[in-house]
Amino acid sequence: MLKSERLHVVDHPLSRQKLAVLRDENTRQREFRQAMRELALVLVSEAARRMPTEAVRVNTPLAPTEVHRISEPVCLVPVLRAGLGMLDGALALLPEATVGFIGLFRDEETALPVEYYANLPRELERYRVMVLDPMLATGGSLSATLAKLKDHGARRISCVSAVAAVPGVERVLRDHPDVDLYVGVVDPELDDRAFIVPGLGDAGDRLYGTL
Repeated sequence: MLKSERLHVVDHPLSRQKLAVLRDENTRQREFRQAMRELALVLVSEAARRMPTEAVRVNTPLAPTEVHRISEPVCLVPVLRAGLGMLDGALALLPEATVGFIGLFRDEETALPVEYYANLPRELERYRVMVLDPMLATGGSLSATLAKLKDHGARRISCVSAVAAVPGVERVLRDHPDVDLYVGVVDPELDDRAFIVPGLGDAGDRLYGTL
């Protein structure tokens, strides 16, 4: 089993339940989308645990009191297209977050990432960045995404994935040892097409019905 202080496997009864739905080949598109959104709620909640907060004073209906709010701006970055399946869940918890986008597809012959779109906020160094990508397979796409974000100034980055594979985790931790990974489960291997085994299939196809 992989061990790293940067790898956080969110082993929670709710994450197990949502993964059970996502892994099942008989799960219909509507239920798959809902389970991905709900799993994102669990994973993002854990990924936000280390966000700094600041004390502020508010008035309740009965008396003044001190409360705590997240003290840094947050930027969510779904990796297109599958990352969009986690965005609604993340925004439900972080509704004031800025959203940037990075579009990558995997060349089916080389399994290498190809960037086709990027739209990121200015002054990215101000933000605590959270990357949303359901599948961490070879790690190539996520590593390229992280390099792109760092080129734009990002310094505090975490990544949220539903399912990861050992080779992908090893690749990302090697290329970006300063980044935290929050995953629902780590599967042992990839097949000859670089798909996670047992995994849950192609998350984008199952989310958007392009099977």
